[in-house]
Amino acid sequence: MRNTTKITTAVLAVGALTLGLSACGGDSGSDAKSGSDGPLVVAATPVPHAEILGYIKDNLAEKEGLELEVKEFTEYVTPNTATQSGEVGANFFQHKPYLDDFNKKNKTTIVPVGTVHLEPLGLYSNKAGKITDLKDGATVALPNDTTNEARALKLLEANGLIELKPGAGNEATPKDIAANPKKIQFKELEAAQVPRALDDVDAAVINGNYAVEAKLSPKKDALVLESAQNNPYGNFLAVKEGNEKDPRVVKLVKLLTSPEVKKFIEDKYDGAVVPAF
Repeated sequence: MRNTTKITTAVLAVGALTLGLSACGGDSGSDAKSGSDGPLVVAATPVPHAEILGYIKDNLAEKEGLELEVKEFTEYVTPNTATQSGEVGANFFQHKPYLDDFNKKNKTTIVPVGTVHLEPLGLYSNKAGKITDLKDGATVALPNDTTNEARALKLLEANGLIELKPGAGNEATPKDIAANPKKIQFKELEAAQVPRALDDVDAAVINGNYAVEAKLSPKKDALVLESAQNNPYGNFLAVKEGNEKDPRVVKLVKLLTSPEVKKFIEDKYDGAVVPAF
């Protein structure tokens, strides 16, 4: 299933990018996936989102009377465009700053319906044992989507590597750096590609889900790690506006925020993924 989905993802992502990341045209076919009959199809990135949904499907869904189908995607564009068009009924992969930016740029109408967990962003390196070991002129890879790049820069600022211009917010880029005493060079990559570049750069800021997928432990391997306290980047289930009260969605939100799922997250991810409910 993953190979087929990857092909679909690539094709749809190219189409979305060609249109300037505009929303999918029209809502034809939306009844097939977002109607209240049949299985609830949820788009998710593999780790931890699809794993959490897989746990629910195998252990909790039947008792709740929920038929659940999970489609895996390896990037951040298609799950939203597919939710907007009705190809899937919901998605589970993103946080609010990313969704706000996506809706604004693509004129989509996707809304969160239940926050589940936080994946702390971390700085990783195969060449430095601690952040102070980074040399002048070091190259640091960053995720290139708008909100996660700003989030990565804020992590570096919080740990003294750079200073951002006053007022730099959730759309900050390296152009918003006011001070860079180590003259760090930045390599901007699609978020899923950042872990694969770790051997080619001095350090990389990696999203929590991709760190786990790359067999990195945020708790043990990160040079610095984003604080979970008062963090606005909790990941949630999202649907197209108007589908919030779909009985299947309501059931899934209940299961995603259940004590069983909380224990599953805590046991499986050992601090790399933190329950947010």
